[in-house]
Amino acid sequence: MIKFTVKARDEKTKARQGTLQLIHGSVETPAFMAVATLGTVKTFSADEVAALGGQILVANAYHLYLRPGTEVIEKAEGLTKFMGWNRPILTDSGGFQVHSMTGLRKVTDEGVTFQSHIDGSRHTFTAEKVVEIQQALDTDIWMVLDEPVAYPAERPTAVRSLERTTKWAKRSLEVNPASHRLFGIVQGATYDDLRERSAKEITALPFHGYAIGGLCLGEPSDLTYRIIENIEPYLPADKVRYVMGAGYPEDILQMVSRGIDLFDCVLPTRNGRTGAAFTRNTRNTHNGRINIRNAQYKNDMRPIEEGCSCLACQKYTRAFIRHLFMADEALGPRLLSIHNLHYYYTLMREIREAIADNRFAEYAESRLKELHP
Repeated sequence: MIKFTVKARDEKTKARQGTLQLIHGSVETPAFMAVATLGTVKTFSADEVAALGGQILVANAYHLYLRPGTEVIEKAEGLTKFMGWNRPILTDSGGFQVHSMTGLRKVTDEGVTFQSHIDGSRHTFTAEKVVEIQQALDTDIWMVLDEPVAYPAERPTAVRSLERTTKWAKRSLEVNPASHRLFGIVQGATYDDLRERSAKEITALPFHGYAIGGLCLGEPSDLTYRIIENIEPYLPADKVRYVMGAGYPEDILQMVSRGIDLFDCVLPTRNGRTGAAFTRNTRNTHNGRINIRNAQYKNDMRPIEEGCSCLACQKYTRAFIRHLFMADEALGPRLLSIHNLHYYYTLMREIREAIADNRFAEYAESRLKELHP
């Protein structure tokens, strides 16, 4: 059901370009997965995301379990048909959402008991139930239940999280093994020895791919990169590697150079909805990002980004899009989201091409200088 093939490697870094074959299609890696928490990328239809270059989306088992419920999605013959997306989907277990509910949940070795953020009803997620939910959704990749911890985490907390994550991973694999599409998750907070221990324990289990969880939660970027670099040798070279929640362009470039294949984040669409655009125009910007609400764009008749081929840049000016935001018109957030997703998918395409041509190291250096001139 899941097969990963490495097609090219960059000689100066650990970057690799490959193909991930899944139930609902194949994905060229490295790839960015837009977030469709409730079965939709906010403000987009499925066809629009595909037209921009989207290959695979991330949905959330926790949110879909609460509404509309797995029974509804099963009647639609799975999430891909329910949301009109004829391409692969990865479902997060919802572990991060549940664990972030301080005061609304209780975590034990058995699982997580929590109150719904919608109506206060009580539910229990076990390692087994999370697999069953994702099986009902019939998505392409299922994430195991894990216990991420916030930064900074005390060592006893990190050890407990690691041990629970390993126990839950083993239990996940016992649920209907013939149907598995499971990825394991490495935890261990920011402790190098715990990360190494978790990587060894999780990769000893027969998962189809391996994720690094518990990062991009407030720790310094240099620490994030060091953790990935240290555990990369323990991740099987013939399996896809995924850093959960990683999303800034500079992070993607740094992580690809360290051998990572998959990324997801809400940044392009969330920032688009709040007025921030990602661009390669670094002059008078913050790391290539502009806030379209700023007064300096009131009379700016340039596109968001010179040379960009997206709909927003081809047809509209910064001044007009700023006007839409100031007038609280829904088209403004939508246009910036279109541009941001186009920016991300273009970045990933260029990364894949650079690896295939054995020039990724030079490409990454150039792009990082653009972001931090």
